[in-house]
Amino acid sequence: MALHTWLLYVATVRVVTATPGPNMLLAMTHGMRFGVRKTLPTCAGMLVALGLIMLGSAVGLGAVLATSEKAFSLVKYAGAAYLVYLGIKTWRAEPVPPAAPGSAPQVPAGRFRTGFLVAMSNPKAFIFFSALFPQFMDAGVPEVPQLAILTATFYAFESSWQMVYATGGARLARWLSSPRRMRWVNRLAGGAFVVAGLALTTASRHG
Repeated sequence: MALHTWLLYVATVRVVTATPGPNMLLAMTHGMRFGVRKTLPTCAGMLVALGLIMLGSAVGLGAVLATSEKAFSLVKYAGAAYLVYLGIKTWRAEPVPPAAPGSAPQVPAGRFRTGFLVAMSNPKAFIFFSALFPQFMDAGVPEVPQLAILTATFYAFESSWQMVYATGGARLARWLSSPRRMRWVNRLAGGAFVVAGLALTTASRHG
């Protein structure tokens, strides 16, 4: 892979990963509620899911979803249902302010699973990677080393931005000194997840 091609890929991925979406919203929400360190399992779940998505795209699953309306719709509606479920759950969560420094907040199990399912919820991610990777690959060079570079670069930016959002959420937690404020944060985050889920139902394979 030529250096200028990789630099162009870096510029593209920097913008893509920084764009707010369900993954970054979840990182920020968990950072706000549990702190950065206890959000690491959430981020790990999202990164594992993204790895599987990239692998699936490399072996052709993205092409299947791009050509099969039934398969695309199945994944789409399952993902949308989970985002709506997560939104309702977040909206209805008890308004418990973040724990004070030095104390141990109550952290629910299943953060890895939540991160994994949120990252896997969008079938267009498979199509996105299927379309993105070939644009930066040289057909005359072995594919595996190129895919390794593209994947590692994406991981570097994605994980960095997840930490930025989680840290931002943890800092915002200082402002959440009352149950009333926390309740509004839960509702805003929950509403955002619901909107993301409903928006996903309108996604098409080509749009």
